Amino acid sequence: METQKKVLLVEDHDLIRLGTGMLLESLGEVRCEIKPCRSLDEARTACRSDGPFDLVLLDLNLADSKGLQGLRVLRDEFPNLPIAMLTGTQDEFVIRQAQAMGAIGYLLKSWTPDQVKAALLSLLRPPGGPARATISERFPKLAGTAHYDRVAELGPRHLQILELILEGCSNQEISKATELSLGTVKNYVSAILLALDVESRAHLISLFH
Repeated sequence: METQKKVLLVEDHDLIRLGTGMLLESLGEVRCEIKPCRSLDEARTACRSDGPFDLVLLDLNLADSKGLQGLRVLRDEFPNLPIAMLTGTQDEFVIRQAQAMGAIGYLLKSWTPDQVKAALLSLLRPPGGPARATISERFPKLAGTAHYDRVAELGPRHLQILELILEGCSNQEISKATELSLGTVKNYVSAILLALDVESRAHLISLFH
């Protein structure tokens, strides 16, 4: 069954913006209404006037925004906005930083069209599983701690993967449950550890039990 999604595409390189737009239009099971923008300023205006959006694809480097500045600005102004990064860099530290700041994923500009389409479908499908309780109900041990605030800032995909980690799932099991690649799952796990300032899965799990 085809679903309708609204996507904000923020990319100042015309060819990449047009190509990504064409891939969004060819997803099949998801029909996308696309709002193209060339700058962070245009994106902020669009979020105010045309939102809410089901997904924002944000270029890592725009003329008026460098590095993770654009992600920080949009997350501060629109905290519930689902943002994925468009990037040419494969620097894992930058990718983990973006995910720790709330990005729900990323698309590498070096990927093949099929890889990009698979990633877009994953980003546009809602996380599966039962509805989550509020953070305070789900993680009562964190109430009143700095870790509570950090968990509250995680995106929906991060929370989904965090819950799977706490259930004892391996990266391979998480990959199967979420339909994300194993490499993407590993990046999410690293981002969660970074966001919560812990060094290992064992340390992470100990915070919640």
